[in-house]
Amino acid sequence: MNCSTPGLPVHHQLPEFTHRLDADKYENDPELEKIRKERNYSWMDIITICKDQLPNYEEKIKMFFEEHLHLDEEIRYILDGSGYFDVRDQEDRWIRISMEKGDMITLPAGIYHRFTLDEKNYVKAMRLFVGDPVWTPYNRPSDHLEARTQYLEFLARTA
Repeated sequence: MNCSTPGLPVHHQLPEFTHRLDADKYENDPELEKIRKERNYSWMDIITICKDQLPNYEEKIKMFFEEHLHLDEEIRYILDGSGYFDVRDQEDRWIRISMEKGDMITLPAGIYHRFTLDEKNYVKAMRLFVGDPVWTPYNRPSDHLEARTQYLEFLARTA
């Protein structure tokens, strides 16, 4: 997992949770099960993002790349392919996180982010949730939401 973008500094205070796992054994991986149990990830599905397999591909790609936040954590585990999560640092600058097979990331509720594919135009990812999945993106600006307030308070405490 590469957390740098040319010209942008890497800020290690970003409150994301990352792991490197063996994606070839995700169906029976004790390390994945341990993470799921520790973090209460009770729901899971798999999404394949590519032109031939995702209905409304163009619309979904545009939606994923629109800057937004969620009221819950966003957990993604890359099973195949690759792409980028862009997140905002404390100074509101973009940081690009390169994600590839075996990378797992948890973005906290309230962080502005977006996702895009790389030149391969393909990613297969596991989506995990605590409880039932909620897919609602709140496009920027959404600073009035409690999740955003709590995230900014977290940043202030760790600065």
